[in-house]
Amino acid sequence: MEPLIKINPGVTKWDIRQKVWDYIEENNLANFPRPVHNRIPNFKGAFTACPKVSELEVFTQTNEVKVDPDKPLEGARLAVLQAHKTLLVPTPRLRSGLFNKIVPPQGANKEQLRTCSSSQGVKDFSVPIGLDAKVKVDLVVVGSVAVSEKGFRIGKGEGFADLEYAMMASMGAVDESTVVVTVVHDCQVVDIPEELMEKHDLTVDYILTPSRVIKTNCLSPKPQGIIWTKLDTEKLEKIPILKKLLALEEQAGKDVTLGAGPPSAGPPLQTGPPKKQSRRKPRQKAIGQDSEEEAKEEKSKEPQPNARQRPARVRKESRGSEGDGAERRKRKAQSGRNIKEKSPEETGGQVVTQSKIPPGVTTVYLGGIPTGLRVSELKTSLREREAAPLRLTWQGAQHRAFLDYGNPEAAEKALEALQGLSLNGHLLQAELAKSQRRSKRPGPANRKARPAPASDAEAVDSKSDVHEHD
Repeated sequence: MEPLIKINPGVTKWDIRQKVWDYIEENNLANFPRPVHNRIPNFKGAFTACPKVSELEVFTQTNEVKVDPDKPLEGARLAVLQAHKTLLVPTPRLRSGLFNKIVPPQGANKEQLRTCSSSQGVKDFSVPIGLDAKVKVDLVVVGSVAVSEKGFRIGKGEGFADLEYAMMASMGAVDESTVVVTVVHDCQVVDIPEELMEKHDLTVDYILTPSRVIKTNCLSPKPQGIIWTKLDTEKLEKIPILKKLLALEEQAGKDVTLGAGPPSAGPPLQTGPPKKQSRRKPRQKAIGQDSEEEAKEEKSKEPQPNARQRPARVRKESRGSEGDGAERRKRKAQSGRNIKEKSPEETGGQVVTQSKIPPGVTTVYLGGIPTGLRVSELKTSLREREAAPLRLTWQGAQHRAFLDYGNPEAAEKALEALQGLSLNGHLLQAELAKSQRRSKRPGPANRKARPAPASDAEAVDSKSDVHEHD
């Protein structure tokens, strides 16, 4: 069967992802969550394709099946539970371990099993499985953005499916007899150049689509274990279970030398369009320079007659609070960045991380922030999704934050990346700030007068939680 999406010579993995995501969106081939960019697409027809896993001959011989927590694989999880087999689901982003075993209620009916196979059911009916557990996975079901009939697979770019399989191989949970299946829309089956595949990439043995069952007969070997040089200390900090595996392999005498860390903040396995990365750094540098020059210019200027009172009052308050000024200078020296910081009392509960923003910024409203979440945790998540703003205004007590981006295009890309963001079990809502949904703002003066949403209920739509994987 001829692929629906043509792949040109010389493409990158990211080019293929973009082609598939664009095609699915343009042809309306996906369900919630939308848009599908930066996701494993929840394609229409997933519940037709997923049950085919139970029709595979290998399925009848399996006892333990590992299925990723992606939304389009919900039907595959249901098929495993209905067959009374052990269902293992990786913990989201591997933050709290490797596996969860789904344990349905005693005598559960089909509707209860359907609940257990959902993202909420994975949370409510799961039992953690430790590294010391004797797990033997017979079948692995993964989500994909694109896959070829030769068995080459491309995920959404964060490398979790590859890493999970490597971790399972390291702990002896999978071997050469373990079968890997992926479930995709027919349009996601494309010609992937073999030269794009690397040693750590996971290949698949079967492809299930709404219309076909494809046996790939792939001869490329699957990951035999963790390639530690592909990881760094930052990755180990984010995924604690990797530390335990590293210690075990080091005791066994294996080479566990880590690779060099990334030159900038962000997960080492995450990839994105080169133009996006190259545009972000120069913009930050220019903003830092502009802010510094503006600060020097402000300091050297003499106050005008019609503006004497306000500068004089500021200077008077500064002289009267030398301790506060020293503390601010100390914090600035410690941070090593040109940032003006204020306490929540001074800013009405806001934490501002950039003192001056040039004209043309576009603001994104982020609502539904859970109680107890730290601003540092939010910043980490923004960096992971390549949605770090020029400025972040934090209003944790009101369960919201405002993110300023350099232009509308950057804000739109950030909005796409932030769809489906879940922190501490709460789904956050990202959308343009209300003032910008009405009309374009003329400049920074209007930005300062930005009206906050009247209430969270007015700005946040209620949506079900969706686990994202790779």
